[in-house]
Amino acid sequence: TSKITLATPRRNILRLHKDGLIIKKPTVVHSRARVALRNEAKRKGRHTGIGKRRGTANARLPFKVLWMRRIRVLRRLLKKMRDAKKIDKHMYHNLYLLSKGNQFKNKRVLVEAIHKLKADRVKEKALAEQAEARKARARAKTARKAAKDAAQSSSD
Repeated sequence: TSKITLATPRRNILRLHKDGLIIKKPTVVHSRARVALRNEAKRKGRHTGIGKRRGTANARLPFKVLWMRRIRVLRRLLKKMRDAKKIDKHMYHNLYLLSKGNQFKNKRVLVEAIHKLKADRVKEKALAEQAEARKARARAKTARKAAKDAAQSSSD
């Protein structure tokens, strides 16, 4: 032991190590195996109950992030439909503003709204055509009546 206590220079310690009087301790292992296992379980949804939550719902998944995801999906759909000529630029603009104003909960609701608007537009067009046809018939009837009256007055 006296040899060991006197061995302060590096060379002496190396010599004692070679002789076997000094043994190098192994490096301490700080294993992450348990952490990896737990993270694997968390990916499956374990250990995430109410008792394990520390932050607010907004801190865990911000409302803003949810909003950004949703609005990007809606705007992407609107652009795609406009480019495919399924909706015109006026309908696009109205729906864009409505989606910005939080009118559509998700993509499905927006698609339903688009179908409804298009159906309403078709119905309006059909009604306008019917009204125009009715007016044309009425005009023709009045023209015939006027012609008949004119014919009667000329014969008298």
